[in-house]
Amino acid sequence: MEVVQVLHMNGGVGETSYAKNSLLQQKVITMTKPITEDAITKLYCSKYPDEIAIADLGCSSGPNTFFLVSELLKVVDSVRQKIGQKSPEYQVFLNDLPGNDFNTIFRSLSDFQNKLRKQLGPGNGPCFFTGVPGSFYGRLFRKNSLHFVHSSYSLHWLSQVPQGLESNKRNIYMASTSPPDVLKAYYVQFQKNFSLFLKCRSEELVDGGRMVLTLIGRRSDDPSSKECCYFWELLAIALSDMLVEGLIEEEKLNSFNIPMYTPSPAEVKYEVVKEGSFNIDRLEVTEVNWNAYQDETDLSDAFKDGGYNVAKCIRAVAEPLLASHFGEGILDEVFRRYREIISDRVSKEKNEFVNVTVSLIKA
Repeated sequence: MEVVQVLHMNGGVGETSYAKNSLLQQKVITMTKPITEDAITKLYCSKYPDEIAIADLGCSSGPNTFFLVSELLKVVDSVRQKIGQKSPEYQVFLNDLPGNDFNTIFRSLSDFQNKLRKQLGPGNGPCFFTGVPGSFYGRLFRKNSLHFVHSSYSLHWLSQVPQGLESNKRNIYMASTSPPDVLKAYYVQFQKNFSLFLKCRSEELVDGGRMVLTLIGRRSDDPSSKECCYFWELLAIALSDMLVEGLIEEEKLNSFNIPMYTPSPAEVKYEVVKEGSFNIDRLEVTEVNWNAYQDETDLSDAFKDGGYNVAKCIRAVAEPLLASHFGEGILDEVFRRYREIISDRVSKEKNEFVNVTVSLIKA
């Protein structure tokens, strides 16, 4: 499976699209907003630049793409007005893998720009947008051309499925039953990818440039702990049940592994220190309920079902991976079963994603 070709969120604006099922990711951006605001404020106040180049890596498509950008620009505009500075010009780079639905982004760009002008009012500098398709595990921008890099819920994805997972049968990710060599293979792949990411961004950022990165992670030292692997284990149960009933092939299930790694804060810190290009300003951990609608009011009956909400969220993220490996014919059935399994579990226990957020300064 070529991850670069098949790893993307569901495009469009339909019922299974990422655009319609990304409230959880928006909540994470909101939760980490104080860290992001602090970083962009310190960046701006360090030099009061005439222009600011911002890159959002793993931007996907839908409302979250522009939500983050508008929040950053509003912070800078508020600060510059208080101190009487002229507004900088902005260059915003929206990056994701080539399979990302960039068309939906650019179709909604004009409306967003009009809305942003009204929010910021007169005197705000122009904001230019550029789409940048490509893997962030490689160079994407000119040397010393970026001031601020942001990435939320993207860097836990790996550039490839780790080598040596043949013994991880009937698991689709690291699990409590995964052999030690499987856990090591995942960690080694994360180390390679994250170190390369840091190296590439250090070349592209200006001196003193900043990054804020948020990944799904874990508090535990155990990479197969329930807090980071459970939601994939439950999907593996749905697939295993379909295998027993002859709906999918055993070879197909045994050869399917999610290209992802959920690091601990200590692992993130270790890689940053080892690579050496950045200083850590802040490193924080937060949690968000699997069910993004948990505390929402005035919900329709469907959205009152936690299993329905979680299954739709995971489907918007994982469907392209499953479709490329098993074929599209299984999708409705596997996520129907997944919804039932999730509904049962969330009715009995509280389940949360752990978020690791690190704010970095180019050394």
